[in-house]
Amino acid sequence: MQVPDFDLKEMLDAGCHFGHQSKKWHPSMAPWIHMEQDGIHIFDLLKTKAQMEKAYEFAYNLGKQGKTLLFVATKRQAKEVAKKAATEAGALYVISRWLGGTLSNWEQINRSLKRMLDTEDGLKKGRFDAYTKLERVKLDKKVARLARFFEGLRELKKRPDALFIIDPRREKNALAEARLEKIPVLALVDSNADVRDIDLPLPANDDVPASIELIVKAVASGYKDGKNSK
Repeated sequence: MQVPDFDLKEMLDAGCHFGHQSKKWHPSMAPWIHMEQDGIHIFDLLKTKAQMEKAYEFAYNLGKQGKTLLFVATKRQAKEVAKKAATEAGALYVISRWLGGTLSNWEQINRSLKRMLDTEDGLKKGRFDAYTKLERVKLDKKVARLARFFEGLRELKKRPDALFIIDPRREKNALAEARLEKIPVLALVDSNADVRDIDLPLPANDDVPASIELIVKAVASGYKDGKNSK
């Protein structure tokens, strides 16, 4: 495995170094902050780069071992970036809304997922052709609703082996369930995040699309490279 040499200039150009206003910071982020400038915290990008390397290696090993990695990114700036990166890497994703119990009540979620897949299959194969038009419309709506939540989980057969969360403050429910089920968590964290429950924090700006994309691609490329190494 060859860990990429992530470019500090590219990280600067993407705005990865800008944190939140210093008055909104969380003290657990202190080790990752280089300085305060005009009331804004500035990340130490050398430390961020080191974390990106660790995240790449972690994701690589997950992929190589055939384990599942789930991207969780429901904030507007991150949704499509996470979906595209996860899809290309063969990872899973949640970008609509985190359904309570996705990890902690897996049996129920699995039943809903199977129901969606079975109904979709039935519609394609004509199993419901004898239904009335109204019944078919109801089935279509049911599938559309389920797909909104489960589109990125189609290949999920059991609880994922790890989560990659963009903005754990926003995705606090996903983080709480991961902690409950003892599932490792990587996370893109800004200076206002509490990282005490994060196994592998990636300190960087979590609002600017370019910063999000850079960090997401680092994790996704590790997972993809690991899968391709088998």
